Amino acid sequence: MGRLFGTDGARGVANTELTNELAMQIGRAAAMVLTRHCDKKPKILIGKDTRISSDMLEAALTAGFCSVGADVVLCGVVPTPAVAYLVGDSDVSAGVMISASHNPCEYNGIKLFNHQGYKLPDALEEEIEAIVLDGAAQIPTPSGGELGRIIHAPELVDAYMQHVASTVDVRLDGMEIALDCANGSSSATAYKLFTSLGAKCHMLSDRPDGVNINAGCGSTHMENLTAYVKEHNLPLGLAFDGDADRCLAVDETGALIDGDRLIAIFAKDMKERGKLREDTAVVTVMTNIGFKKYCETEGIRMVTTKVGDRYVLEEMTEKGYSIGGEQSGHIIFKDYATTGDGQLSGVQLAAAMARTGKKASELAAVMRVFPQTMVNITVDSAGKALLDTDDVIQAAIREAAAELGDAGRILVRASGTEPLVRVMVEGPDQPAIEALAQRVAQVIRQRTAC
Repeated sequence: MGRLFGTDGARGVANTELTNELAMQIGRAAAMVLTRHCDKKPKILIGKDTRISSDMLEAALTAGFCSVGADVVLCGVVPTPAVAYLVGDSDVSAGVMISASHNPCEYNGIKLFNHQGYKLPDALEEEIEAIVLDGAAQIPTPSGGELGRIIHAPELVDAYMQHVASTVDVRLDGMEIALDCANGSSSATAYKLFTSLGAKCHMLSDRPDGVNINAGCGSTHMENLTAYVKEHNLPLGLAFDGDADRCLAVDETGALIDGDRLIAIFAKDMKERGKLREDTAVVTVMTNIGFKKYCETEGIRMVTTKVGDRYVLEEMTEKGYSIGGEQSGHIIFKDYATTGDGQLSGVQLAAAMARTGKKASELAAVMRVFPQTMVNITVDSAGKALLDTDDVIQAAIREAAAELGDAGRILVRASGTEPLVRVMVEGPDQPAIEALAQRVAQVIRQRTAC
C-alpha cells in the first residue's frame, strides 16, 4: 500500500493490501499515539460498515488495541458520523470506523478519530505510519490485568439517532420518502431515524449481505432511486453511500439534487433563520460555477478550499463557519457534527420542505447548475509536475479561460490519489465546453508524452 494514510484514512483491498496483520499493527500504534495523554485506562470505540471484511478487520484492530492496554467499545454496524459523534459525546479516548465508504465490497479502510470526534490531522497520521512502517517507537506490551477488555455496546447508536433527530424543529408527519441505503451502514439506522420524525419510508437497498454494499445502488448509482421516486410519485428520495457520510437527493420529478445544490438550499435556509454564521458557505474548487452565481444573488459569501471534505472542515473549524461541503454529497453542519453526515443532510432537507411547504424542486431552483464536463488524462508524476511549469499547457488553459469569460470556467488539476490530470470545464453550452475540454486535454497529452 505504500504509505498508509490517504485523504480519508487507510484504504486498500481487504486481506491483500489491508491485511489483518497490518490492521493489528495500526491498532497498536494508534492506541499508543492517541491515548498517551490519558490519565486513566484508555477506551477506544469501533464502528464498522456492512462489507464482509469489516468483521475480520474489527477483530484485528480490537486485538491490537487490547494488546497495548486499551479497552475497546464495539458499536457494530453504524454510520461513520455516528462514530464521530459518539466519540465526541462520551468518555472514550479515540474512535475508529472500518469502512471504504462508496467503494466496492473488496475494499476496506480504517478511519481514526480523536477524542473530540475529528479525523486525525496529517501529523498524527504520519506519526502512526512511522511507528508501523519504520519502527519509529517502541510499543508497550502490558500483561495480566493491564490488558484491555472488550465491551459490546450496539445500543450506543440510539444516542446518535436521537441527536440527529433533535437538530430539526419540525416533524415530518406523513411525508413519504424513498431511502436508498446502499446496502451499507444506514441500513441499520435510516428507517428508525426518519420514522421517529413521522416520515413514511420506502426502503431501497437496505438488505446487506456483506458483498452487495454500493453494488448498483446508493449515492454513486442514483438510477434506481430516480426510477422509484417517479414510479411511486414520491416527493423526495435520498441516497446514502456505504458508510452514510454523504447524501444525494432526488426531487419529485426524478431530477438529481447534488451536493452543490443541497448546500445552496441549506445555506439559504440557514441565512433566513439567522443560523448561517458570517453568511458564509465553504465549498471546494470543484463546486459548480452556478453556486458562485447563486451566492452573488443571495448575498452569501463563498469560501473555496482544495478538494476533500477534510479541507472543508479545516476551514470551517478555523474560521467558525457553519455549513460546507462537496458536490459528491459530503456536507458538514458544524453546529451538529464534526464530519460529513448523509442522514443529517437528509433530515435537514426534509425539514426544510416541511417548514416552508415547498417541493424539493422548488427549493433546488435557488441554484442553476451549469453544464459541466470532465476529461481525465493518464500521466505519471513527472507529467503532473509539468502542469504548472509548461508554457504551452499554461497558454492553452489561459486561452480556454478567455473564451469562456465570465460565463464559465476551466479548472485543470492533478489528482491527489490517482495518476491522472483532470480537465474540468463549465459553461452555458454543453457541446462547446466538451470541445474546449478536449482541446486542452490534447495539449496536455502531447506535452506530458514528451
